[in-house]
Amino acid sequence: MNKYCMILAAALATPTSIFAQGAQGAPVPQGAPVPPVAPVAPVAPVASVASVAPVAQPQLILPMNTEIAVTPNDNLTTKGAKEGDTFLMSTVFDVMYNGYVVIPRGTPGQGHISWRTGKGAFGKSAKMELTFDWLDLAGRRIALTGKHRQEGQGNTGAAVGATVAAGVFGAFVTGRSAKVPRGMQLSARTGEALPIIVPTGAVPTPTATVAPVQGASQTNNTVPATDVK
Repeated sequence: MNKYCMILAAALATPTSIFAQGAQGAPVPQGAPVPPVAPVAPVAPVASVASVAPVAQPQLILPMNTEIAVTPNDNLTTKGAKEGDTFLMSTVFDVMYNGYVVIPRGTPGQGHISWRTGKGAFGKSAKMELTFDWLDLAGRRIALTGKHRQEGQGNTGAAVGATVAAGVFGAFVTGRSAKVPRGMQLSARTGEALPIIVPTGAVPTPTATVAPVQGASQTNNTVPATDVK
């Protein structure tokens, strides 16, 4: 009995590392070197969403010399005005291109009085010329071209009648001031081609529903207006 107990005690005292597994699963004797394990290849990083190129939006080019109807924000008159004075103005209608609103109605702009004469004796009326400078489209300045010349209605007939009736007293009959009232439609044109990016999801408006520009004066065309004496 003691002999069997001694054999069992010796078997339990044997280290378990004597059956350590090798790289291929074969038993490795105790104290033998273990083969190294091959390293795992790194995984390639996944591209982030920000690195994906954005989808290009369609772009339109509003041609140079596109006609735009503008009007002064306040009444303009030669009475008290002088050459070089600037004035504010706004677009009268939406400027459409390919069914899209490129320049909205009410877009602000600026012009200046490039020439002026005062009223004089013998019914000579005052005249002035307006030059259109630019529009401000959401902080972007768009150059404009075009001029409008305005002349007041003269009192020539009254001056001639006064001269015939009272001689030199006809010299005291003066003409009238030229006036461009607020709301009067004037014709300007774009001075450059204007690239426009169409917003995503924008739907073009049928051209048939766009109101035509009517009543806009032509460049360098004199249109009588209500005069200020």
